[in-house]
Amino acid sequence: MRKILFGRPIIGDEERNAVQKVLQGTMLVHGPIAKEFEADFASYTGANAAVSVSSCTAGLHLCYFDMGLKAGDEVIVPAQTHVATAHAVELCGAKPVFVDAEIKSGNIDIDKIEERITSRTKAISVVHFLGLPVAMDKVCAIAEKHGLKVIEDCALAIGGRYKGRHVGLWGDAGAYSFYPVKHITTAEGGVVITKHEDLAKRLVHKKAFGVDRNVTERKEPGIYDVTDLGFNYRMNELQAAIGIEQMKRIDGFLEKRKANFEALYAGLEGVEGITLFEKAGEDFTNSYYCFSMILNEDIRQDRSKLVKFINDQGVGTSVYYPSPVPYFTYYKEKYPVTGDEFPVASAISYGSIALPVAPHLDIEDMEYIVEVVKKGLKEVF
Repeated sequence: MRKILFGRPIIGDEERNAVQKVLQGTMLVHGPIAKEFEADFASYTGANAAVSVSSCTAGLHLCYFDMGLKAGDEVIVPAQTHVATAHAVELCGAKPVFVDAEIKSGNIDIDKIEERITSRTKAISVVHFLGLPVAMDKVCAIAEKHGLKVIEDCALAIGGRYKGRHVGLWGDAGAYSFYPVKHITTAEGGVVITKHEDLAKRLVHKKAFGVDRNVTERKEPGIYDVTDLGFNYRMNELQAAIGIEQMKRIDGFLEKRKANFEALYAGLEGVEGITLFEKAGEDFTNSYYCFSMILNEDIRQDRSKLVKFINDQGVGTSVYYPSPVPYFTYYKEKYPVTGDEFPVASAISYGSIALPVAPHLDIEDMEYIVEVVKKGLKEVF
């Protein structure tokens, strides 16, 4: 029996040596390594600017904070996403207004956005679910019509492009995650990219307490001014050093994910009992974060039995995500819902199983996963 982890960080001697080099120096934060990583990420995505932050959640929160989002304001948020997407809005005192997903991609149902917009709406949040880009030209047209900002949650979408443009550059800003099992890692951390250089400059100050100049920019040690309200949302030099080395390998990581994803797709397409998301399209470049299959409605209630079977055969799985965000206790108690307002998001959350495609695996692993899933569907159901 194989032992196939759902995901793991791929760290080599290059990353270890880079960290050791930082540790041998005297600067662990505010240094040149973070700036180098930002430049690398901006160059890769085509962004005018990239701002490193302590996490994707911090990056989203920072964007809304800079926007001046406050109590009484609303932001359109996908129901099918990680809770961080909504938390970033909630932390500003504003209200996330949820919109259901579309079944073909798991992304926000664009056709339902306008019916949720009110006079209090300030922005539209989009999530490129599992790395498949949202049709951003349609979202941006709605935003322009109503005078709204667009914030892209790109946590699972490094390498994702829509009509040739990297995700995160269609809206006003895009936030990325470098959690250990993401496309690249910095152990923990994130980055915000934007086409607006003035926004980037504001975020740089607000991620570091609103201080007007960092340690390396002060003419007299310890003397500075505070020009903005801000947070401690910085990425340190150790994280950035890992990130620089990871960016050198990003193309290879993505190629491996795509090959693994397509092997799973070829093996499971048309299999009775499951539905697959679309994998890409003429205008869509997938980042292939993972492979998700949705169980048909008549067997969905026994998902845990199939998960156990697959896990018992040594294959790691996950779920994206365990509940539509509006049904989590915190949100359901604060913004009551009936329980049937987001049927597509519910079908995905309660009926899907995510399978691994990360670059620590190869085609033989994919063939084994296909065999296990097919066997499981027959034996369990």
